[in-house]
This record gives sequence, structure tokens and C-alpha cells, in this order.
Amino acid sequence: MQRFDREPIHLDRKTRRKLEDQRRMKFRRAIEDRVEQRRLLMECADYPDLIAANYLLSSKAVRRKSGG
Repeated sequence: MQRFDREPIHLDRKTRRKLEDQRRMKFRRAIEDRVEQRRLLMECADYPDLIAANYLLSSKAVRRKSGG
């Protein structure tokens, strides 16, 4: 696996390891966020009538705010 190091090569091992861990955790959080988003979308897909009702309620609220 090829690595693209953006940090200078002169970093010591501890600093390099810390940066790698931060990068790894950022990637892991992105995956977890994506999984959570997909799970929520699947749950919403199970209840399309709620989505329609929520849309209607929000569109009425927007119309009230805009004076229409």
C-alpha cells in the first residue's frame, strides 16, 4: 500500500505515530458517520408517510414565515 506523506520526513517516530493515529481516527469517524447516516436513511425509508408528513409540516411553516 502506497503512502502519501504530507509531513516532512524529519519528524521523530513519536510525532509521526501521533499524526498517523490522528489520520486513522479521522478516517474511522468518517466511516462511522457514514454508517450512521445510512442507518438513519434506512429507518426513514421504512416510514415514507412520516417523511411526507414532515415535508408538509415544514413547507407550511416556511410559508407562514414568508407571509404566503
